Formats: sequence, C-alpha cells, structure tokens
Amino acid sequence: MVKWLNVSVALALSTGIIAGCSGSGANQAAGDKPADTKTADANGIDTSEKITINMMSIAYEGGAWGEKHPVIDELNKKLNIDLKIQWVPSDNYVEKLGIMAASNTFPDVFRINSTEYLKWRDKGVFLDIAPLLSKYPHLTKEMDAETLAIGNPKGKTYGLPNWSPEYRETLFVRKDWLEKLKLKPPTTVDELYEVAKAFTKNDPDGNGKDDTMGYSFAIANNRSFTRGAEPLRFAFGLANGWKESNGGIIPWQAQTKELKDFLTFTSKMYADGLLDKDFAINKGQDPDFKFEANKVGFTDVPGTNIYDTGLPNLQKVVPTADVLQLAPPKGPTGLQGNTTYATTNKVVINAKIDKKKQERILALMDYMVTDEGHNLITYGVEGIHYKKTGEKYEVLPAFESDRPMLINFWFFHRFDPFNTVRPWEDQEKPKKVKALFEENKKYLVKDKGAGLFSETFTKVGANIDQKLMGEMVAIIMGQKPVDAIEAAVEAWKKDGGNKVIEEMNEQYKLSK
Repeated sequence: MVKWLNVSVALALSTGIIAGCSGSGANQAAGDKPADTKTADANGIDTSEKITINMMSIAYEGGAWGEKHPVIDELNKKLNIDLKIQWVPSDNYVEKLGIMAASNTFPDVFRINSTEYLKWRDKGVFLDIAPLLSKYPHLTKEMDAETLAIGNPKGKTYGLPNWSPEYRETLFVRKDWLEKLKLKPPTTVDELYEVAKAFTKNDPDGNGKDDTMGYSFAIANNRSFTRGAEPLRFAFGLANGWKESNGGIIPWQAQTKELKDFLTFTSKMYADGLLDKDFAINKGQDPDFKFEANKVGFTDVPGTNIYDTGLPNLQKVVPTADVLQLAPPKGPTGLQGNTTYATTNKVVINAKIDKKKQERILALMDYMVTDEGHNLITYGVEGIHYKKTGEKYEVLPAFESDRPMLINFWFFHRFDPFNTVRPWEDQEKPKKVKALFEENKKYLVKDKGAGLFSETFTKVGANIDQKLMGEMVAIIMGQKPVDAIEAAVEAWKKDGGNKVIEEMNEQYKLSK
C-alpha cells in the first residue's frame, strides 16, 4: 500500500496537520464574487449542473469501498457530482487497462502506472491539463515543477503525479544488538560485513541458538533487487535505473565492472552465511517481516513504517528492541546512496470527455489538496470516523471498517510525506520521521531515465532482465564464477538491451 503522504504542514502538528475541516481555500473568501450568477466553487468553476464522474483506481490488500461511502457522499455534496469509483485489484490492473485501451472505454479519470502512461501518452488518450492548471491554484501550489515534468513533453502536462517522497526509504540497524555485541555502527561496506558477521555468528538475541542472520534483501518480479539491496548496489556505483555517462545515460544492467564488484561482495556474504539464504525467493516484504521477527539485524524500510509497524511489531517479540538510522555504507571509492524513488505514476483525465466534466474533475482534485479536502480523505467524516471535543480527537470504530483514507492512499493526495499521521495518534511521530527524511535526502541517487520511454523495453525488458537476474543469483549463490557476469551483460545487450539503450538516449536528448 502506498502510505506516503507538505513537511511544513505536517510539522505544524495540531495547528496544521490536525486542523479541522476549516479549509484553506476550499471555501470562497469573504468579499469574493462568483465568476457569474451561477453556483461556482472557490476557483470560479461553474458547479450548478450535477455531473457524474467515473473514476478508476488500483486496490491493494484489504479490499476497497462499496458503492456507497461517507467520503463519497461528502465529495458529492461539496462538488455537486455523482462520483462512481471502480476499484481494480492490483494484480489485474494492467490487464484491465489493456482491455479498456483495446475497446476505447477508458473511464473519466484514472490512475495509471508509468509504463502504461508512457505507452499511451502521445496517442491522444489523456487530456493535456497544462492550459487549465492556472484555474486551480491549490494544485499549482502543491506540485513542484520538477516532479510535474517527469514523463511529460516540454510544455505539456498529461498527468498529475501520484506522488511519493523520493527520500522515504531508511536503512536501520538493531541498536540493541550493536550494544550487546559492543559494536560500532557501520559506515562502510567492509564494516557492514563485519557487523553482519557478528549478528550471524555471535548470538545477538542471546537465546543460544544459531537462528539469526546479518543481512537480507529481496528480488522484485525476478528481475531487480529490492528491499535492502540498494544501499549496497549504490556503494559499488550501480545506477538507480539509469545514470548519466558521457553525455548520455546508461542502465545498471550494462555496468559490467560495477556489477562484478557488487556480486563479488554479495557472493562472499552468502558464502560466509551472512546473507539471507532465501534472498532469491523472498517476496517484497519478506526481509521486513524477518526483521520484525527478530531474525535479521538490518532493515531498509520507509521512515514512516518503522514507527507504524516495524519497531512496534519487533517490540512485541523483544520489548527492549531498538533501532538506529544508518547513513548508507560507503563503497571502496567512497560512493554511497539511499534507495530513491521518482514519482512516475500518474492520475490522468480522459481527453474524450466534455469540457464541463474535465473542469469538474480538476476541481475535485484541487479540493483534495486543500486542508479541508485533505482532512476528509485522510481522517474521514467528523462524527462518523472520528469525533472532536475541544482540541481533542478520538477515533471511532467506523474508521477501521470504512477505511476512509483509501482514495488518498490509492488514488491521489497532496505532496505530504506524513500522510499517515492522524490527529488522534502520536504527534511526536512527524518530528522523528522528519529527522529520518532530512538525513536520507543527503544520499539521493536520481534515476536519470525516469519518465523516459523505450518501446523495445516494453516488449523484451521483462524477459532479458529475468535472464540477467538468473545469472546474478547463480553467481551470488556460488553456482557460477563472478566473471560469468560479463557474458550475461553481453547477452542482455544482444537480446534487446542495446536497442533499449539507443531508444532511451534518444528520449533523453529530446528532454534536454
């Protein structure tokens, strides 16, 4: 689930984050007049006619809303709309988009991943909202130009960012294990290796059993390392997707020397028993769960998660457990970097619908990033999902059953890394998370290919990446020598990678 939700707003705490439904611009300012004699919203958009809006979004674990929901009712009243939401399970979402594309039956407004967005961006499917944005001041204030430009040609805006903070992931180590074994926090990959060795061999949990491991990560879709691997990858100079080189860009899959260095290190960890023996079959969050189960000494998770689930779950097992944030370890040449995300997923408006509907959708999105709208789609409806007595907030049972935050999490929200902070929860959490994020920002590794498109990669990328990953797994597990990566990289290039590099560099030059 996407859980990431502006820092200054969040840190205002009870006077900012938890401001009631007063609205900072959702209501017409005193003395202002509507654009005409018809009903108009705060931006002068005519809302006198009730308009049906068909929305589609992805649904993750736990299911989604039914047709009737208190948040939908409130949005309908506020915008004079009839909002109908189609929630599609994440496993079927891309397939559903493909069916709609084939039958030309896209909904009015929908969320879309980066690959599908880039595939259809220039085919007249999505509305270019650039000429309209000036009418929606909350949207324009909310979105920075750099993020808005990702995936869009110059002068065009075909989608609003489905935003997540690029600096959210944080590398943690078990502080109590370090103290028990009298170890210093590691600052280099060599020091991390020694700490991982002690965590594996020296019984840090004190139970007299050989049941702990030093480090774990996972592989996503059998084609890319994830969940803890990135700080190690970046230490050896591997790209976060694509990096600049000699006036162009190159992908990590073509970085033979850097891959060899990374694989030499990780294969040694595996051979010495320090790396999770199940890394190759770990599903996305398995390393997190092993950390929470008191089995592994490092974890690389979103900064908000460590206080929401990671540490609380760990402390159910070990009440005295504690964690320490680490700077990403430096590699042999001093390189280091944190897991870094570019906001490439979008929310798009169907270019074929009439102008009134397009305007009302943008008015809806504009409202959702105001204080009033944000509170509604984050906390729910006062009196139903929470109650307020003076300045004190209390959550009500319907909050858990109705899950009023889903349209926020799974569809669209303002650029707020503390989107999960609610007024009845620990208001110290934003301060702690802000400190994590400020440290993380020092070590961002930008993906220079974010928002660029390769037709060839959509066709062969999964296949050639999976073949390459299979070779890397075999190398790490000692089934093949490290030098085997040279032939694997050449095969990746020959089977389509060279064409991918060519197409991506053409796109890169056009973006400059």
